[in-house]
Amino acid sequence: MIALVLLGILALVVGGCACVVWAERGGPRWARVVAAATLAAGELLRSSGKNRSRGLNQSTGDGDGGGGGGGD
Repeated sequence: MIALVLLGILALVVGGCACVVWAERGGPRWARVVAAATLAAGELLRSSGKNRSRGLNQSTGDGDGGGGGGGD
């Protein structure tokens, strides 16, 4: 079941990338819409990754040792 979900996500990603290329070459209107949605989703994922890594840098960069794992 998980494999089917991952294959579906992969198909969406590949299709979105194909629409981005096709829209750059003057494809139909629907391809430009899909390309814009694909690029917007990529920007959202990129910015969420930056925010997550900034949060990690702030929590570990304050000099208190960061990871907080006691001496088990």
